[in-house]
Amino acid sequence: MAGKVKWVTDIEKSVLINNFEKRGWVQVTENEDWNFYWMSVQTIRNVFSVETGYRLSDDQIVNHFPNHYELTRKDLMVKNIKRYRKELEKEGSPLAEKDENGKYLYLDFVPVTYMLPADYNLFVEEFRKSPSSTWIMKPCGKAQGKGIFLINKLSQIKKWSRDSKTSSFVSQSNKEAYVISLYINNPLLIGGRKFDLRLYVLVSTYRPLRCYMYKLGFCRFCTVKYTPSTSELDNMFVHLTNVAIQKHGVRTDFQAGHDYNHIHGGKWTVSNLRLYLESTRGKEVTSKLFDEIHWIIVQSLKAVAPVMNNDKHCFECYGYDIIIDDKLKPWLIEVNASPSLTSSTANDRILKYNLINDTLNIAVPNGEIPDCKWNKSPPKEVLGNYEILYDEELAQGDGADRELRSRQGQSLGPRTGRSRDSGRAVLTTWK
Repeated sequence: MAGKVKWVTDIEKSVLINNFEKRGWVQVTENEDWNFYWMSVQTIRNVFSVETGYRLSDDQIVNHFPNHYELTRKDLMVKNIKRYRKELEKEGSPLAEKDENGKYLYLDFVPVTYMLPADYNLFVEEFRKSPSSTWIMKPCGKAQGKGIFLINKLSQIKKWSRDSKTSSFVSQSNKEAYVISLYINNPLLIGGRKFDLRLYVLVSTYRPLRCYMYKLGFCRFCTVKYTPSTSELDNMFVHLTNVAIQKHGVRTDFQAGHDYNHIHGGKWTVSNLRLYLESTRGKEVTSKLFDEIHWIIVQSLKAVAPVMNNDKHCFECYGYDIIIDDKLKPWLIEVNASPSLTSSTANDRILKYNLINDTLNIAVPNGEIPDCKWNKSPPKEVLGNYEILYDEELAQGDGADRELRSRQGQSLGPRTGRSRDSGRAVLTTWK
Protein backbone atom coordinates (compact mmCIF):
# COMPACT_ATOMS: atom_id res chain seq x y z
CA MET A 1 0.00 0.00 0.00
CA ALA A 2 1.23 3.50 -0.85
CA GLY A 3 2.42 5.65 2.04
CA LYS A 4 0.32 8.46 3.50
CA VAL A 5 0.58 12.05 2.30
CA LYS A 6 2.74 14.13 4.65
CA TRP A 7 1.39 17.67 5.01
CA VAL A 8 2.60 21.02 6.32
CA THR A 9 0.84 24.37 6.62
CA ASP A 10 1.79 27.76 8.00
CA ILE A 11 -1.88 28.83 8.00
CA GLU A 12 -3.47 27.47 11.16
CA LYS A 13 -7.10 27.27 9.99
CA SER A 14 -9.46 24.48 11.08
CA VAL A 15 -11.02 24.21 7.59
CA LEU A 16 -7.58 23.18 6.29
CA ILE A 17 -6.41 20.95 9.15
CA ASN A 18 -9.77 19.09 9.41
CA ASN A 19 -9.58 18.29 5.70
CA PHE A 20 -6.03 16.96 5.98
CA GLU A 21 -6.87 14.85 9.04
CA LYS A 22 -10.06 13.48 7.47
CA ARG A 23 -7.90 12.00 4.72
CA GLY A 24 -5.62 10.30 7.24
CA TRP A 25 -2.68 12.46 6.10
CA VAL A 26 0.26 12.84 8.46
CA GLN A 27 1.43 16.21 9.78
CA VAL A 28 5.18 16.91 9.59
CA THR A 29 7.33 20.03 9.94
CA GLU A 30 8.64 22.01 6.99
CA ASN A 31 12.15 20.72 7.71
CA GLU A 32 11.05 17.10 7.23
CA ASP A 33 10.09 15.39 3.98
CA TRP A 34 6.64 16.61 2.98
CA ASN A 35 4.30 16.00 0.03
CA PHE A 36 1.76 18.77 0.41
CA TYR A 37 2.36 22.29 1.74
CA TRP A 38 -0.53 24.75 2.01
CA MET A 39 1.44 27.94 2.45
CA SER A 40 1.10 31.68 2.75
CA VAL A 41 2.20 33.95 -0.09
CA GLN A 42 5.21 35.03 2.01
CA THR A 43 6.40 31.42 2.27
CA ILE A 44 5.96 30.70 -1.44
CA ARG A 45 8.26 33.63 -2.14
CA ASN A 46 10.99 31.92 -0.08
CA VAL A 47 10.41 28.47 -1.60
CA PHE A 48 10.94 29.78 -5.13
CA SER A 49 13.48 32.48 -4.30
CA VAL A 50 16.86 32.32 -6.06
CA GLU A 51 18.73 32.81 -2.75
CA THR A 52 16.67 30.76 -0.27
CA GLY A 53 14.66 28.48 -2.55
CA TYR A 54 15.06 24.75 -3.08
CA ARG A 55 14.19 22.24 -5.76
CA LEU A 56 10.86 20.49 -5.26
CA SER A 57 10.66 16.78 -6.04
CA ASP A 58 7.96 15.10 -8.13
CA ASP A 59 6.00 14.03 -5.06
CA GLN A 60 5.65 17.58 -3.66
CA ILE A 61 2.94 20.12 -4.45
CA VAL A 62 2.15 23.62 -3.17
CA ASN A 63 -0.92 25.87 -3.35
CA HIS A 64 0.51 28.92 -5.18
CA PHE A 65 2.23 29.54 -8.48
CA PRO A 66 5.67 31.16 -7.98
CA ASN A 67 4.68 34.52 -9.51
CA HIS A 68 0.94 34.47 -8.74
CA TYR A 69 1.29 38.22 -8.06
CA GLU A 70 1.10 38.82 -11.84
CA LEU A 71 -2.64 38.27 -11.29
CA THR A 72 -3.10 39.06 -7.61
CA ARG A 73 -1.25 42.38 -7.27
CA LYS A 74 -3.66 45.11 -8.28
CA ASP A 75 -1.13 47.01 -10.42
CA LEU A 76 0.27 43.92 -12.20
CA MET A 77 -3.18 42.51 -12.96
CA VAL A 78 -4.14 45.76 -14.74
CA LYS A 79 -0.77 45.94 -16.52
CA ASN A 80 -1.15 42.36 -17.83
CA ILE A 81 -4.75 42.92 -18.96
CA LYS A 82 -3.68 46.11 -20.81
CA ARG A 83 -0.84 44.19 -22.49
CA TYR A 84 -3.24 41.36 -23.44
CA ARG A 85 -5.65 43.83 -25.08
CA LYS A 86 -2.83 45.40 -27.09
CA GLU A 87 -1.60 41.98 -28.26
CA LEU A 88 -5.11 41.00 -29.39
CA GLU A 89 -5.39 44.34 -31.17
CA LYS A 90 -2.08 43.77 -32.97
CA GLU A 91 -3.26 40.34 -34.08
CA GLY A 92 -6.44 41.95 -35.45
CA SER A 93 -8.58 39.82 -33.13
CA PRO A 94 -12.30 40.66 -33.23
CA LEU A 95 -12.24 40.50 -29.42
CA ALA A 96 -10.24 43.76 -29.41
CA GLU A 97 -12.86 45.67 -31.40
CA LYS A 98 -13.51 49.26 -30.24
CA ASP A 99 -16.46 51.63 -30.52
CA GLU A 100 -16.36 55.10 -32.11
CA ASN A 101 -15.02 56.58 -28.85
CA GLY A 102 -12.08 54.16 -28.77
CA LYS A 103 -13.55 52.01 -25.96
CA TYR A 104 -13.21 48.25 -26.11
CA LEU A 105 -16.52 46.60 -26.90
CA TYR A 106 -15.68 43.30 -25.20
CA LEU A 107 -12.49 43.80 -23.19
CA ASP A 108 -13.70 46.76 -21.13
CA PHE A 109 -14.15 44.80 -17.89
CA VAL A 110 -11.66 46.53 -15.56
CA PRO A 111 -12.39 50.12 -14.40
CA VAL A 112 -10.02 52.76 -15.87
CA THR A 113 -6.91 52.41 -13.69
CA TYR A 114 -3.53 54.13 -13.32
CA MET A 115 -0.45 53.35 -11.23
CA LEU A 116 0.77 56.01 -8.84
CA PRO A 117 3.26 57.53 -8.89
CA ALA A 118 4.24 56.30 -12.39
CA ASP A 119 1.06 57.32 -14.25
CA TYR A 120 0.33 60.52 -12.33
CA ASN A 121 0.33 62.81 -15.40
CA LEU A 122 -1.88 60.41 -17.39
CA PHE A 123 -4.27 60.24 -14.46
CA VAL A 124 -4.48 64.05 -14.19
CA GLU A 125 -5.28 64.26 -17.90
CA GLU A 126 -8.09 61.69 -17.50
CA PHE A 127 -9.36 63.32 -14.28
CA ARG A 128 -9.73 66.69 -15.99
CA LYS A 129 -11.91 65.17 -18.72
CA SER A 130 -14.60 64.44 -16.11
CA PRO A 131 -13.77 66.43 -12.97
CA SER A 132 -16.99 65.43 -11.20
CA SER A 133 -16.04 61.73 -11.14
CA THR A 134 -14.97 59.81 -8.04
CA TRP A 135 -11.81 57.69 -7.92
CA ILE A 136 -10.74 54.98 -5.49
CA MET A 137 -7.13 54.63 -4.30
CA LYS A 138 -5.74 51.28 -3.14
CA PRO A 139 -2.26 50.22 -2.02
CA CYS A 140 -0.99 47.60 -4.49
CA GLY A 141 0.09 44.99 -1.99
CA LYS A 142 -2.55 45.09 0.76
CA ALA A 143 -5.84 43.26 1.34
CA GLN A 144 -9.01 43.40 3.47
CA GLY A 145 -9.71 47.02 2.57
CA LYS A 146 -6.56 48.35 4.29
CA GLY A 147 -5.32 51.74 3.11
CA ILE A 148 -8.22 52.36 0.69
CA PHE A 149 -9.81 55.78 0.28
CA LEU A 150 -11.97 57.69 -2.20
CA ILE A 151 -11.15 61.04 -3.79
CA ASN A 152 -12.96 63.51 -6.04
CA LYS A 153 -10.44 66.39 -6.07
CA LEU A 154 -6.81 66.53 -7.27
CA SER A 155 -5.89 68.39 -4.08
CA GLN A 156 -6.70 65.19 -2.12
CA ILE A 157 -3.99 63.29 -4.02
CA LYS A 158 -1.50 66.05 -3.36
CA LYS A 159 -2.36 65.91 0.34
CA TRP A 160 -1.95 62.10 0.30
CA SER A 161 1.45 62.54 -1.32
CA ARG A 162 2.54 65.00 1.38
CA ASP A 163 1.19 62.73 4.11
CA SER A 164 3.35 59.92 2.74
CA LYS A 165 6.23 61.88 4.36
CA THR A 166 7.76 62.80 1.04
CA SER A 167 7.97 66.00 -0.93
CA SER A 168 7.25 64.17 -4.19
CA PHE A 169 5.52 60.88 -4.91
CA VAL A 170 6.87 57.77 -3.23
CA SER A 171 9.38 55.96 -5.40
CA GLN A 172 8.10 53.26 -7.71
CA SER A 173 10.02 50.52 -5.94
CA ASN A 174 8.42 51.48 -2.63
CA LYS A 175 5.96 48.86 -1.38
CA GLU A 176 3.36 51.56 -0.86
CA ALA A 177 2.76 52.10 -4.58
CA TYR A 178 -0.93 52.68 -5.25
CA VAL A 179 -3.43 52.11 -8.02
CA ILE A 180 -6.15 54.66 -8.65
CA SER A 181 -9.30 53.46 -10.43
CA LEU A 182 -12.45 55.12 -11.60
CA TYR A 183 -14.99 54.34 -8.88
CA ILE A 184 -18.09 52.42 -10.01
CA ASN A 185 -20.56 54.93 -8.61
CA ASN A 186 -23.67 53.25 -10.08
CA PRO A 187 -23.46 49.81 -8.41
CA LEU A 188 -26.44 47.48 -8.55
CA LEU A 189 -28.14 47.84 -5.15
CA ILE A 190 -30.22 45.28 -3.30
CA GLY A 191 -32.23 46.67 -0.41
CA GLY A 192 -30.45 49.96 -1.07
CA ARG A 193 -27.07 48.42 -0.24
CA LYS A 194 -23.95 47.96 -2.31
CA PHE A 195 -22.50 44.44 -2.61
CA ASP A 196 -19.79 42.57 -4.47
CA LEU A 197 -19.35 38.96 -5.52
CA ARG A 198 -16.64 36.68 -4.15
CA LEU A 199 -16.11 33.79 -6.57
CA TYR A 200 -13.59 30.99 -6.18
CA VAL A 201 -11.61 29.87 -9.22
CA LEU A 202 -9.15 26.98 -9.20
CA VAL A 203 -6.32 26.86 -11.75
CA SER A 204 -4.57 23.50 -12.07
CA THR A 205 -2.31 24.55 -14.96
CA TYR A 206 -1.74 27.72 -17.01
CA ARG A 207 -0.19 26.09 -20.08
CA PRO A 208 -2.47 24.58 -21.22
CA LEU A 209 -4.92 26.73 -19.22
CA ARG A 210 -7.35 24.62 -17.21
CA CYS A 211 -9.57 26.31 -14.64
CA TYR A 212 -12.65 25.52 -12.56
CA MET A 213 -15.40 27.71 -11.11
CA TYR A 214 -16.75 26.95 -7.64
CA LYS A 215 -20.55 27.01 -7.71
CA LEU A 216 -20.95 28.23 -4.14
CA GLY A 217 -19.69 31.80 -4.28
CA PHE A 218 -21.38 34.56 -2.28
CA CYS A 219 -22.26 38.26 -2.19
CA ARG A 220 -20.87 40.55 0.53
CA PHE A 221 -23.10 43.46 1.49
CA CYS A 222 -22.31 46.82 3.04
CA THR A 223 -24.04 47.49 6.37
CA VAL A 224 -25.04 51.06 5.44
CA LYS A 225 -27.31 52.06 2.56
CA TYR A 226 -25.44 53.33 -0.47
CA THR A 227 -25.31 56.97 -1.44
CA PRO A 228 -23.15 58.53 -4.17
CA SER A 229 -23.16 61.75 -2.10
CA THR A 230 -19.69 63.29 -1.89
CA SER A 231 -20.32 64.01 1.81
CA GLU A 232 -20.12 60.23 2.44
CA LEU A 233 -16.85 59.55 0.57
CA ASP A 234 -15.06 58.88 3.85
CA ASN A 235 -17.67 56.39 5.12
CA MET A 236 -16.20 52.99 4.27
CA PHE A 237 -19.32 51.20 5.60
CA VAL A 238 -21.10 52.66 2.54
CA HIS A 239 -18.42 51.88 -0.06
CA LEU A 240 -16.29 48.84 0.89
CA THR A 241 -17.82 45.37 1.16
CA ASN A 242 -14.79 43.73 2.88
CA VAL A 243 -15.99 41.68 5.86
CA ALA A 244 -12.86 42.85 7.75
CA ILE A 245 -14.35 46.37 7.60
CA GLN A 246 -18.09 45.68 7.76
CA LYS A 247 -17.91 43.56 10.92
CA HIS A 248 -16.85 46.68 12.81
CA GLY A 249 -20.07 48.45 11.80
CA VAL A 250 -21.82 49.65 14.97
CA ARG A 251 -25.39 50.88 15.28
CA THR A 252 -25.60 54.65 15.53
CA ASP A 253 -28.43 57.04 16.32
CA PHE A 254 -28.21 58.38 12.78
CA GLN A 255 -28.41 55.11 10.88
CA ALA A 256 -30.54 52.47 12.52
CA GLY A 257 -29.77 48.97 11.26
CA HIS A 258 -26.14 49.88 10.63
CA ASP A 259 -24.81 46.98 12.68
CA TYR A 260 -23.18 43.87 11.23
CA ASN A 261 -25.32 40.71 11.38
CA HIS A 262 -23.41 37.81 12.94
CA ILE A 263 -25.95 35.21 11.77
CA HIS A 264 -25.68 35.74 8.01
CA GLY A 265 -22.52 37.90 8.14
CA GLY A 266 -23.89 40.31 5.53
CA LYS A 267 -23.62 37.51 2.95
CA TRP A 268 -25.93 36.01 0.37
CA THR A 269 -25.25 32.95 -1.79
CA VAL A 270 -24.71 33.40 -5.51
CA SER A 271 -27.69 31.12 -6.13
CA ASN A 272 -29.90 33.50 -4.09
CA LEU A 273 -28.57 36.43 -6.12
CA ARG A 274 -29.36 34.55 -9.31
CA LEU A 275 -32.93 33.81 -8.19
CA TYR A 276 -33.40 37.44 -7.14
CA LEU A 277 -32.17 38.75 -10.51
CA GLU A 278 -34.22 36.22 -12.47
CA SER A 279 -37.37 37.37 -10.66
CA THR A 280 -36.61 41.12 -10.92
CA ARG A 281 -34.75 41.39 -14.26
CA GLY A 282 -35.66 38.17 -16.08
CA LYS A 283 -33.91 34.86 -16.79
CA GLU A 284 -32.31 35.85 -20.08
CA VAL A 285 -30.46 38.95 -18.82
CA THR A 286 -29.43 37.04 -15.67
CA SER A 287 -27.94 34.20 -17.73
CA LYS A 288 -26.15 36.76 -19.91
CA LEU A 289 -24.71 38.46 -16.80
CA PHE A 290 -23.32 35.20 -15.40
CA ASP A 291 -21.93 34.21 -18.81
CA GLU A 292 -20.14 37.58 -18.92
CA ILE A 293 -18.74 37.08 -15.42
CA HIS A 294 -17.35 33.68 -16.43
CA TRP A 295 -15.98 35.18 -19.65
CA ILE A 296 -14.06 38.00 -17.94
CA ILE A 297 -12.55 35.54 -15.45
CA VAL A 298 -11.25 33.39 -18.31
CA GLN A 299 -9.92 36.48 -20.14
CA SER A 300 -8.06 37.63 -17.00
CA LEU A 301 -6.41 34.19 -16.74
CA LYS A 302 -5.51 34.21 -20.43
CA ALA A 303 -3.98 37.67 -19.91
CA VAL A 304 -1.53 36.38 -17.28
CA ALA A 305 -0.93 32.87 -18.64
CA PRO A 306 2.04 33.86 -20.88
CA VAL A 307 3.93 35.47 -17.97
CA MET A 308 2.96 32.96 -15.28
CA ASN A 309 5.64 30.50 -14.20
CA ASN A 310 3.62 27.34 -14.87
CA ASP A 311 5.48 25.20 -12.35
CA LYS A 312 4.23 21.59 -12.37
CA HIS A 313 4.26 21.47 -8.55
CA CYS A 314 1.62 24.21 -8.27
CA PHE A 315 -2.10 24.81 -8.27
CA GLU A 316 -3.96 27.85 -6.99
CA CYS A 317 -7.42 28.76 -5.69
CA TYR A 318 -8.14 32.46 -6.33
CA GLY A 319 -10.79 34.69 -4.78
CA TYR A 320 -12.26 36.84 -7.56
CA ASP A 321 -14.03 40.08 -6.56
CA ILE A 322 -16.64 41.27 -9.05
CA ILE A 323 -18.95 44.29 -8.86
CA ILE A 324 -22.14 44.48 -10.93
CA ASP A 325 -23.36 47.93 -11.96
CA ASP A 326 -27.00 49.02 -12.31
CA LYS A 327 -26.87 48.21 -16.05
CA LEU A 328 -25.98 44.62 -15.11
CA LYS A 329 -22.43 44.99 -16.42
CA PRO A 330 -19.88 43.04 -14.36
CA TRP A 331 -16.52 44.63 -13.47
CA LEU A 332 -13.41 42.77 -12.31
CA ILE A 333 -12.15 44.61 -9.22
CA GLU A 334 -9.32 42.37 -8.02
CA VAL A 335 -8.10 38.81 -7.53
CA ASN A 336 -6.89 37.42 -4.20
CA ALA A 337 -4.13 34.80 -3.92
CA SER A 338 -5.10 33.85 -0.37
CA PRO A 339 -8.87 34.22 -0.09
CA SER A 340 -9.86 34.30 3.58
CA LEU A 341 -10.34 30.90 5.25
CA THR A 342 -11.64 32.55 8.42
CA SER A 343 -15.29 31.74 9.03
CA SER A 344 -17.59 34.59 10.01
CA THR A 345 -20.73 32.39 10.30
CA ALA A 346 -21.66 28.69 10.58
CA ASN A 347 -22.61 28.60 6.87
CA ASP A 348 -19.31 30.25 6.03
CA ARG A 349 -17.42 27.51 7.86
CA ILE A 350 -19.29 24.78 5.96
CA LEU A 351 -18.71 26.53 2.62
CA LYS A 352 -14.98 26.97 3.20
CA TYR A 353 -14.54 23.41 4.51
CA ASN A 354 -16.24 22.08 1.33
CA LEU A 355 -14.22 24.47 -0.85
CA ILE A 356 -10.95 23.06 0.54
CA ASN A 357 -12.27 19.50 0.31
CA ASP A 358 -13.20 19.88 -3.37
CA THR A 359 -9.93 21.72 -4.12
CA LEU A 360 -7.88 18.89 -2.59
CA ASN A 361 -9.87 16.26 -4.53
CA ILE A 362 -8.77 17.93 -7.78
CA ALA A 363 -5.21 18.88 -6.77
CA VAL A 364 -4.34 15.61 -4.97
CA PRO A 365 -6.14 12.79 -6.84
CA ASN A 366 -7.53 10.09 -4.52
CA GLY A 367 -5.73 11.74 -1.60
CA GLU A 368 -2.61 9.76 -2.54
CA ILE A 369 1.02 10.89 -2.63
CA PRO A 370 1.12 13.35 -5.52
CA ASP A 371 2.92 12.82 -8.80
CA CYS A 372 3.62 16.09 -10.62
CA LYS A 373 3.81 14.33 -13.95
CA TRP A 374 0.09 13.48 -14.09
CA ASN A 375 -1.95 15.31 -16.75
CA LYS A 376 -3.98 17.38 -14.22
CA SER A 377 -7.24 16.38 -15.87
CA PRO A 378 -9.40 14.78 -13.14
CA PRO A 379 -12.57 12.82 -13.94
CA LYS A 380 -15.86 14.75 -13.60
CA GLU A 381 -17.03 12.69 -10.63
CA VAL A 382 -14.34 14.17 -8.34
CA LEU A 383 -15.13 17.84 -9.11
CA GLY A 384 -17.69 18.22 -6.29
CA ASN A 385 -18.99 21.80 -6.41
CA TYR A 386 -16.43 22.81 -9.03
CA GLU A 387 -17.30 22.86 -12.71
CA ILE A 388 -14.90 23.20 -15.59
CA LEU A 389 -14.75 26.84 -16.65
CA TYR A 390 -12.18 26.58 -19.42
CA ASP A 391 -10.01 23.80 -20.81
CA GLU A 392 -7.57 25.09 -23.41
CA GLU A 393 -6.96 21.64 -24.88
CA LEU A 394 -10.70 21.15 -25.49
CA ALA A 395 -11.10 24.69 -26.81
CA GLN A 396 -8.16 24.64 -29.22
CA GLY A 397 -9.18 25.11 -32.80
CA ASP A 398 -12.33 27.02 -31.85
CA GLY A 399 -10.60 30.38 -32.40
CA ALA A 400 -11.53 33.96 -31.63
CA ASP A 401 -14.57 33.89 -33.91
CA ARG A 402 -16.24 31.30 -31.70
CA GLU A 403 -15.21 33.32 -28.65
CA LEU A 404 -16.60 36.52 -30.08
CA ARG A 405 -19.90 34.98 -31.12
CA SER A 406 -20.30 33.49 -27.65
CA ARG A 407 -19.44 36.90 -26.18
CA GLN A 408 -22.29 38.38 -28.23
CA GLY A 409 -24.66 35.68 -27.00
CA GLN A 410 -24.97 33.89 -30.34
CA SER A 411 -25.48 30.16 -30.57
CA LEU A 412 -22.27 28.23 -30.92
CA GLY A 413 -23.53 24.84 -31.84
CA PRO A 414 -24.30 21.71 -29.83
CA ARG A 415 -21.04 21.34 -27.91
CA THR A 416 -21.32 24.75 -26.42
CA GLY A 417 -25.03 25.08 -25.82
CA ARG A 418 -26.31 25.66 -22.30
CA SER A 419 -27.26 22.22 -21.09
CA ARG A 420 -29.70 21.93 -18.23
CA ASP A 421 -29.29 19.58 -15.35
CA SER A 422 -32.04 19.64 -12.74
CA GLY A 423 -32.97 23.11 -13.97
CA ARG A 424 -29.47 24.55 -13.46
CA ALA A 425 -27.21 25.85 -16.19
CA VAL A 426 -24.07 23.80 -16.70
CA LEU A 427 -20.92 25.65 -17.72
CA THR A 428 -19.45 24.98 -21.13
CA THR A 429 -15.99 25.13 -22.62
CA TRP A 430 -16.40 27.68 -25.41
CA LYS A 431 -14.51 30.56 -23.85
